[in-house]
Amino acid sequence: MAEINAAERHDMVRVALGERSYDIHIGEGLLARAGDIVTPLLKRPLTAIVTDENVAAHHLATLERALAAKGIRSTAIVMPPGEASKSYRHLAELCDKLLAAGIERRDRVIAFGGGVIGDLAGFAAAILRRGVDFIQIPTTLLAQVDSSVGGKTGINSPHGKNLIGAFHQPLAVIADIGLLSTLPRRELAAGYAEVAKYGLLGDAGFFEWLEGAAPAILRGDSQARIHAIRTSCEAKARIVAEDETETGVRALLNLGHTFGHALEAATGYSHRLLHGEGVAIGMVQAFRFSERQKLCPAGIADRVARHLKSAGLPVHASEIAGELPPPATLLDIMRQDKKAQGGRLTFILARGIGQAFIARDVAEHDVLDFLTEDLRQR
Repeated sequence: MAEINAAERHDMVRVALGERSYDIHIGEGLLARAGDIVTPLLKRPLTAIVTDENVAAHHLATLERALAAKGIRSTAIVMPPGEASKSYRHLAELCDKLLAAGIERRDRVIAFGGGVIGDLAGFAAAILRRGVDFIQIPTTLLAQVDSSVGGKTGINSPHGKNLIGAFHQPLAVIADIGLLSTLPRRELAAGYAEVAKYGLLGDAGFFEWLEGAAPAILRGDSQARIHAIRTSCEAKARIVAEDETETGVRALLNLGHTFGHALEAATGYSHRLLHGEGVAIGMVQAFRFSERQKLCPAGIADRVARHLKSAGLPVHASEIAGELPPPATLLDIMRQDKKAQGGRLTFILARGIGQAFIARDVAEHDVLDFLTEDLRQR
């Protein structure tokens, strides 16, 4: 790798997966120096950049210049923004465009965007010519702390979220915190939900730090953001290294997601509910359900809700615009959850802050009763 001087040094987190290990680069101004990181990963000086319309408008020219400065030719493929792009139709369109760009098996694809682009481009790379390597350059807080790390790629189905996909690890992740400055406040808050998740599932000290540091993170304090992103990535890297394909402990990373994904599906993966907003509501629901089951002390869910609310996140289904389907329909959606085993639901519940656990013996009637009571508050 090209030598980087002291003024340009940045934090790095290693995802230890043997021969497929890779680094997460975290810092400010990394996009302008992306050629230094990307060059050693290429077999020939050619790549395809997959991005969306919003990211392209703000940042594509900077990335193209950084690559061109190192003699790397790039083709930009610009997809529509939003969760609706994670579809069969857009996957087919992207694969055809990558083939038309001349991407061969030994070439690399760059996923340059938020979680949607990372999931879509990563899955296209996984199946193109039976497997092409890719590099993640996440542009949202949610993608920098979560979706760009760990190799989960995929698209949505009418049956549920992320049900079609593959585990396909990137060669590197480049998280430039400077890119977060162009995010709308709502998108930034949605990403913060995933930061808070790491404290809630296994690090009470980190969550306590977040309770004081959230305002600094959200207003753009560089040191606070780097610390939050690095800590989140370190937590995810440890879990992924232990359980890459989610046969055990990696399921903990889905805290709030079983409830949240059902709400996303019920709202049509639309702008009514961003992924991080669904996770925020889902985490509060997970803690409330844990309290209802006498697994968690009373009052913890309220503490979680207060913190997420202070960060500008919704914490109850009543905050979702429009009508929601009845509880029985939400339960039907949950039955398609990827963690389900033998037709039985799997939930990530909690005994307290930082004490999440995998529960495979949750009775459906308890979930239905909880949803009925929870949605009645609308």
